Amino acid sequence: MSEGRPPLYVRRPFLAGLLRQLPLVAVLLVVEVGLALVVVERWRLGLVVMGLALIGAALLRLFLPVRRVGFLAVRSRLTDVLLTSGAGLALTVIAVAIPGP
Repeated sequence: MSEGRPPLYVRRPFLAGLLRQLPLVAVLLVVEVGLALVVVERWRLGLVVMGLALIGAALLRLFLPVRRVGFLAVRSRLTDVLLTSGAGLALTVIAVAIPGP
């Protein structure tokens, strides 16, 4: 990058803001797929997909720097990772453990 050129968040703040939210958008798209599966009566698979999306969100929060993670950063890194991964794991385990066809 040349010295005279300002950073992206100065030149195009809207675009920089959108790029910063890409991890959240990716997680929400996977959750949407899970919800679509629930709607078409594949509820167990849909809940597993949503649980895995939460686990993926926790991994993104764990490994991405704060300036890249966007709105996935709500609390401290440890709290976000523990709560999000715990919820994802619980959702996945409960969905698989419920007896049914």
